[in-house]
Amino acid sequence: MKIILIILITTSIYANELRVKAKSFESDQSKGISTFIGDVSIVKGSDELNASKVTIYTDVNNKPTKFIAKGNVSFIIETQTGEKYRGISQKAIYKPLTKEYYFYTDVHIIQIGEKNEIIGDEVIIKTIEGKAKAKGKTNKPVIMIFDLKEEKND
Repeated sequence: MKIILIILITTSIYANELRVKAKSFESDQSKGISTFIGDVSIVKGSDELNASKVTIYTDVNNKPTKFIAKGNVSFIIETQTGEKYRGISQKAIYKPLTKEYYFYTDVHIIQIGEKNEIIGDEVIIKTIEGKAKAKGKTNKPVIMIFDLKEEKND
């Protein structure tokens, strides 16, 4: 029988509960590192992060400062202005203090409710600033797909 750990972490700086589910869990409080392995699922508010392995780094007050997800990463995120994105990559880094997401290797992001897409090897989304940046592989370009809504003149 597989043991599934459910860890609930609530802190005063975050209004929402952070829920982590995984097959196994290891922690080193002195270093502020918690590692979750096997079908990892993290949910906070409307954001969701799934991966094979996630390492969460915390400060001296046990508040998360960085999440590193590796292996079959999938995610749903919402920006400060309400845009929602879903996507996949092989590695993701999330910095909660600045609300920045860094996605690496075979990245494909789709804006939910729109036909806007980003495909590349490195994509950075800064949700507070509303900025994004993307890079392709050495021999492959970044692909951007936009839905150009044209007005009809009757």
